[in-house]
Amino acid sequence: MLRTLAKEPLIHFLLLGAALFLLDGWLRPAPTPAARSQIVVSEARIQNLTGHFMRTWQRPPTRDELDGLIESHIREEVLVREALALGLDRDDAIIRRRLQQKVEFVSEEAGAFAEPTEPQLEAYLKAHPDAFPVPARATFVQVYLDPNRRKGALDADAARLLETLNRAAAPRDPAGVGDRLMLLEPRYENVPQHELARQFGDEFAAALFKQPPGRWVGPLASGYGFHLVRLEALQAGGTAALADVRPLVAREWSNARREEAARDFYRKLREKYAITVQTPAGARP
Repeated sequence: MLRTLAKEPLIHFLLLGAALFLLDGWLRPAPTPAARSQIVVSEARIQNLTGHFMRTWQRPPTRDELDGLIESHIREEVLVREALALGLDRDDAIIRRRLQQKVEFVSEEAGAFAEPTEPQLEAYLKAHPDAFPVPARATFVQVYLDPNRRKGALDADAARLLETLNRAAAPRDPAGVGDRLMLLEPRYENVPQHELARQFGDEFAAALFKQPPGRWVGPLASGYGFHLVRLEALQAGGTAALADVRPLVAREWSNARREEAARDFYRKLREKYAITVQTPAGARP
């Protein structure tokens, strides 16, 4: 029986693993008894545990719940220390990635403490005008023409209705001379161009903003069909004033500072290392 087991590859693998584990324990410097056995749950840690519980449950923990939180923390600390002592953190891609993320987080936060000044915000807005656009807006009235209903008479109907609408005695309710569609309003006021493009389509929005104000024109094609429109007011787009977008500019300025701080932090860390890249022969053209 023993001879049979001795020939099993699995037995050889387990014995080799045990030997390597013992050798690692013998070669690894043993931590001092104090460092290995002392766990201090500080007052600050208890406050942190309590605060996290309150944010989750919207109330302070009971005495038993707090004892459970503390014991859970102690359990985590014991198991993490034992895992580190056994070297279970080495060559673990997930742990390495998490450590990388934590260092990056610290470096990014280092650049987020300063409050921007007015000149800094003005300079950032001036340097990034495309990030804070003021969209063009339009106020217009529309008459819908259903292509399925009008069919071959669409062009003739549109010409006749345009003549009627542009006369001095035009009907008070222009929508009444067209076709009904519950998804459409007869009048749209101060609507951004991107919103019109979303509802009517890019072609309609682009064409509308090219029309002369105060006169019925068309028909303009949309995703619904065709429309006669009268542009009543047009507000050109441009770059926002700082007073109108201050919170947004401040947020983007802070994000840029975080990214800059992270790049500088990594550059300084990298300079501490002598880096050698041993490229295999033939790996590069």
